[in-house]
Amino acid sequence: MSEQNLVTPSAEGIVASVKATKGKGLPPVHKWNPPFCGDLDMRIARDGTWYYLGTPIGRFELVRLFSSILRKDDDKYFLVTPVEKVGITVDDAPFVAVDFESEGEGEAQTLTFHTHVGDQAIAGPDHPIRVIRDPETGEPSPYVLVRANLEALIDRKSFYRLVDLGAHHDGWFGLWSLGQFFPIIPSSELEGL
Repeated sequence: MSEQNLVTPSAEGIVASVKATKGKGLPPVHKWNPPFCGDLDMRIARDGTWYYLGTPIGRFELVRLFSSILRKDDDKYFLVTPVEKVGITVDDAPFVAVDFESEGEGEAQTLTFHTHVGDQAIAGPDHPIRVIRDPETGEPSPYVLVRANLEALIDRKSFYRLVDLGAHHDGWFGLWSLGQFFPIIPSSELEGL
């Protein structure tokens, strides 16, 4: 019978593993396939706050480090290093788009989003915008894909600014970026609001 090394997941162990592999840019978490080591008591709240053992993580550098090794497989979120994979809880989206810049107008418009952890995504075919509306209240929840299955919830102030840039196209009110149209709400419903 062979002995197996059991790993108890901890935030400190994950930090050490990531620092040992840290290079330029984001780590290649999509290439790593370590064994699942269990769930970690880590949660990302809807407002983007990261919690460990029920306490907010106050150091931005640590949050940024954890966000760089975040991966979504199916509907579950994991922190992944070359040697371990641990599950974490995400209340909504793992990132929050806290600002954006707009260049150009209409179909030539480009929207560049910035997240609370320092990521940047230019909305377009590789980084689509989608809006889900609450079936009871109709309140929109807008998202932009940041990287490999990981979305950012677009914060309220940014969404209101985006609506000001919106246009009607093929029966929808939405946004243009990199020549692609992203529908937000049917034009007919907008007229009733």
